[in-house]
Amino acid sequence: MKTVIYPGTFNPITNGHIDLVERAAKLFDKVVIAIAYSEKKQPMFSLEQRITLCEQALAHLDNIEVCGFSELLVDFARSKNSQFVLRGVRSMKDFEYEIQMADMNRAMSPGFETIFLTPADGLSYISSTLVREIAGMGGDVSNFVPANVLGALQQQLDQ
Repeated sequence: MKTVIYPGTFNPITNGHIDLVERAAKLFDKVVIAIAYSEKKQPMFSLEQRITLCEQALAHLDNIEVCGFSELLVDFARSKNSQFVLRGVRSMKDFEYEIQMADMNRAMSPGFETIFLTPADGLSYISSTLVREIAGMGGDVSNFVPANVLGALQQQLDQ
């Protein structure tokens, strides 16, 4: 069974993330959405909330698993019997960073492979950071996130 790990903070999960997971689910037997515990990024949602939002947004797929992680990615992948990681690349800046990470991961774990996918047309400009900023300023983000995330964003901002 070929399993790919798709790591990120998913703070929140966007339509761009969902597009990549749906496409990866066609390429791999299993896709593990690995949500990073990351206090340095000052998440809007707790790890548990991000896991729940991802599970809800991806419930239409039967070959995914959503879980949190806080260890090295190569160690997490090994614990899931995977040697593949999926990374979305929106720009050359993303690619430069991701190629460095791919090389470092392969140095730590020979045979560890990074699979790069670009966003579908019309999704390359979407980022969790921009979604949070727009929503925080009262903007409409309904075209950028699934309905469950939109509701969670509105609820979080109303507090």
